[in-house]
Order: sequence, then structure tokens, then C-alpha cells
Amino acid sequence: MAVPTEQYGRSYGDLEAGEEYKTIRPSNQAAIEQEALLSPKEHSGPAETTHEVASKSTAVTRTRVTHVLSFVAGILACAVVQYFFICSPRTAVGATSHVDAFASPEAGSTEVHQYPPSSPTNAYPSLFPTSVGYAGPTPTGAEAALIQTAPAYPLHTGAPHLVSPLSFSSKHNASDSDTSSRHFDIFKHWGNLSPWFSVGTGAFGLDSTPEAPDTCEITGLHFLHRHGARYPTGYAAYGGPANFSSRLHNNAAKWNTHGALGFMNDWTYKLGEEVLTPFGRQQLFDLGVSMRIKYGYLLKNFTETNTLPVFRTESQDRMLASAQNFAIGFFGYPFEDQYQQSVTIEADGYNNTLSPYKTCPNASSKKRASRSLHYVRQWADIYLANAHARLAPLMEGYDLSVEDVYTFQQMCAYETVAIGYSSFCGLFTEEEWKGFDYSLDLFFWYDSAFGSPVARVQGIGYVQELLARLTHTPIPVHNSSTNATLNDSPITFPLDHSLYVDATHEVVVLNIITALNLTNFAADGPLPADHVPKHRSFKVSHLAPFATNVQFQLLSCSSLSEPQIRIVINDGVTPLTSIRGCPEQKDGMCPLSTFIDAQREMVKTTDWEWGCHGDWDVPAGPAWNTTTGYPPERRA
Repeated sequence: MAVPTEQYGRSYGDLEAGEEYKTIRPSNQAAIEQEALLSPKEHSGPAETTHEVASKSTAVTRTRVTHVLSFVAGILACAVVQYFFICSPRTAVGATSHVDAFASPEAGSTEVHQYPPSSPTNAYPSLFPTSVGYAGPTPTGAEAALIQTAPAYPLHTGAPHLVSPLSFSSKHNASDSDTSSRHFDIFKHWGNLSPWFSVGTGAFGLDSTPEAPDTCEITGLHFLHRHGARYPTGYAAYGGPANFSSRLHNNAAKWNTHGALGFMNDWTYKLGEEVLTPFGRQQLFDLGVSMRIKYGYLLKNFTETNTLPVFRTESQDRMLASAQNFAIGFFGYPFEDQYQQSVTIEADGYNNTLSPYKTCPNASSKKRASRSLHYVRQWADIYLANAHARLAPLMEGYDLSVEDVYTFQQMCAYETVAIGYSSFCGLFTEEEWKGFDYSLDLFFWYDSAFGSPVARVQGIGYVQELLARLTHTPIPVHNSSTNATLNDSPITFPLDHSLYVDATHEVVVLNIITALNLTNFAADGPLPADHVPKHRSFKVSHLAPFATNVQFQLLSCSSLSEPQIRIVINDGVTPLTSIRGCPEQKDGMCPLSTFIDAQREMVKTTDWEWGCHGDWDVPAGPAWNTTTGYPPERRA
């Protein structure tokens, strides 16, 4: 159990696509179900006469008849209401009053399929045992080592089972004459809402692939990944499907659509909140299978030392579910006795390097978070101007804003990863999708990466943990988001393993990339809000999509005198030349001792107290910009 530290206010730093995590409140229906059925109180008054008993018996009979008739009448009334409100041809969000009875605006979806049933009538677990013996032969073979043995590295396309639009809007499309538009992949233009994919050789500037270079062997792996695709969070400061659903509720039966938006007349909002979607579960399962095929041979070290790996995740539902789905893919089912799962607490006041914003008050400042949203609004007004002019006339009785049109793009991404397809996707041109992708680059650059004044201090705790594992020595000083209770125990935080797996959020992945000083991704910053740079090195769809993953590979090479390290992000080898002392090397390798010395310097020069608790501020706009993810220097 993590030790709680001083309680701070609710974090605004835990943002995904401009959204703040919120506490999920029980629905009205859940509250109703908690009401107890009370038995009549025992009568404690004087004894009743025979006449009184007979009179009460008659009254009771009449009451029961009345109750039965009322019950039957209620059923008939419900049937009539359901016919008119549920079976009516128009069931668009907010078009009928029955919606509010089942889902408040905060609850999101207006169409809920509650599965599994709370009390299934045919559930008899004892009649359906899963262990019945007679398993047949069960010998295992050698562990896979694709990363070492295969002649090529398998690429991940990113979106099995999802359907993209058959065509995109052709109006105002600057790519119409471009023959490459036929190969436009919409799934790669959703920023942090993209499904992860192999970015390809050369994406980060190196003509190298993740498998072991010639003369080298990968001896260890530190693996960091994000959770899988999820439903939207319940709150968004700009855009947000749940917000748009609420606005339509408030305009019930007053609006109508036609043309390209005609599908909305029969559309219902079907998204849940925050938990993994079925596709998100599959992402992590597939990721686990992939890593077992590539790095399974590292498990031999655990057999030789008679130990189990320790993987880490967080207490949020989607985080734990992601870790467990990864484990099922990596170990197979059942997996419980094959590894140990450390579940750290994500809550205000608990030190946790995988959710550092919970103990960094300056990260929770809405004023500073609104700075990144300022750029998103500014850019949306530019790149969606044509889309707004095109779509607004197609919706009568509702004043469609640019923010609503932006939400349509969010809806496309969320609906696709949740239910497989979205009619919203085909409303936009390819250039408008590229604009959406860049809007998320803007947000995360200024909120969680090199343009954020608190990115480095939030990522430095994980760097301290990485250093402890690389040097096999405990963390000397807990002066950041590290947790002494967990990190100082060789059981909960081992230092001598060849395989580590950590699960976190995309904001933290970007914090860590910033804290490592991988400033090759900041070469084009600060990012402008009035146009897309022709060549940009910072792309959130490449760095922090759903199920993003980072491989810290440890290598031993016969052609080199000392151990090496390199970093692979979504199968793209990352140059480490921005890290002090690391040479320009064709495969992105850096001597381990050089890397360790540089990161120790980063830890030494990162002031958690000043960054998270200091009295400083930064103005909006170009008056102050950083490409180091660090706040203004401490005043003398």
C-alpha cells in the first residue's frame, strides 16, 4: 500500500485530449436499487376485536385488488410510453424525454446495454467447471526470441476489426489531386486517440529497425506502455462527446438534420466512460503476445534465479484491465502464478511515478492547463472554418459551433474504437483530419511535453526508477513522485531483473520523454497555432497513441567494449544524440555508462519542489515558451 502524502486539490494535469478525469458517481438507478424493502412494523397497541379484524381483512383485500389493478395499469402505461418514446422512428440524442430518466448528461450514453445481467436466471457455476482434468500432453517448448533470431521485424498496422469511411468529404480538399490520398489512413491522424501502429523505419531520423543490430544481443528490456483504447472521459474543457450529447439533450425535439448530417436524426450516443473498449482490450492482449514472441527468452533468467517478474500498473479500471490483458497475452491463461502484479494507487496525495500529477500542485492549475487549450481553440477556428461553413446549414434548430464540429471529429475516433465504425468520419476532408491530428499535437506539446512548464518534473520520478534498475542500486533520495514504501523494497521494486513492464497514461509517457531530454522531438518547437509546420518531429500519434509502447533495450555487443542502451518508441528507433555524451550512432545506441551519467545530471538539475510547489507563472502566447518542459528559473 502506498503511503499517502499531504492531500492536494484535484489534479487538472491528468488530461487526455483536453479532458480531466472525474470521479464516477453512482447513477440514480443505482441509488434506487439500494433502497431496502422494509417489513411492516410489529403491532404493539391493544388487541383488536373480531369486528375490527374482519374490517381490516376486508380493507386489506380491497387494497390488494387496488394494488394489482394499479400494477397492471402501470405495465400498460409503460408499454405505451416505450412504444412512443423508444420505438418511435426518431431516437436521436435529446429528441425524446425518456433519455434523461435513464442517463444524466454526466453519465454519457443514451443507449445502455447493461451486460452482464445482474442476476442471470441460468447461472450455475458448479455445473460449468473449467478444470475437469484430461488436459492431454502439456510440455512446453523453447521460449521465442524473434528480436534476436528473425531476419525481419514484424510491423503492427494498428487497427484490426475497425472500419474506416469508404470516402472522405471532397469539398475544399487540397489533396484531391494527390494520388497518395487514395492511401490516406485516418487511424494515423487522431493524435492520442489513434490506435498504436509501427511508425516505420526512419520515422525518427534513423535508418534502423528494433531487432538486435549485428554483433549485438539484447540482454534486458524495460518496457513502458499506455492503456488501450477507452471510452471518453466524462469531462472535457473543449469539445467532448458527453458535452455535445448534453447540449443536444437541452435542445430536445427542436433540431433536425439533412444531407451529410441526415444520419443524426436516428443517431444515439452509445459511448460509456473511461473504461476500455473491446478493441482496447484486444490491443493490450495483442501487445502481450507480440512481446512474448519477441522477448520470451528473457524469462529464462527468472527460471535460473527462481523468481517471478514484477509488472506495475495503476488502480484505475482501464489501467488494471490493460495490465491484465497484457499479462494474458504474454503469459497465457491462467496467468496469476506466472508473475506478480504491482497495483499502485492513483489518487490525490499518493506518490506514484505513473501518475505524478497527483502530488504536483502546480500541474493541477487550471490556469496553466487552459494555456494549452487556448492554442487548440485558435487552431480549430482556422482549420475547421470550411467544415463549419459546410456543416452548419445542415442542422436546423441548433446553432452548430466550431467546437461542435471539432467534437464531431472526436466522436469519429471514439465511436470507431468503441463500436467499430462511425458515420462522423466521412464528414471531413483529409486535410481537416490532418488539422485534427495537429490540434492534439498542440494540446499535448503545451500540456504534457516540451512546451509544458511541469512536464520534466513530472517525468523525473520515473527516470529515477529507471536509473535504480539500470545501476541495481536503490533510489538514494526520494525528492520527486517516487514512493519510498514501494521503491525501497526489493520485493515490490526489484533491481536485478532482466524484464520490467510498466503501464501508465499518455501524458506520463510524454512527461518521461521530456525528462529523458529526448529533445530531437522538440526540434521544431514551440509549435505555432496558425499553421502546421511542414516538417515536424513532435507527433502525438507517433509518440502517445492508445497502447503506445516504449522499449528500453539493453545490449551486449562483441564489437563494442561496454554495454549499450537504446530507446524504441512504437517500433521506431530513437536517436539519443540529445542526451549529453551519447554519440551519433546508426542504430541509436549509447554506452550505458554515458546514458546513466547524463540522466543522473538531469535528476540533479530538476527541482521538484520549485516545479511543483514554487510560486511561478507563465503567460499565454509567445511571451514565454519553453522547449525543455521546465518552469522559469528560480528567482534569486
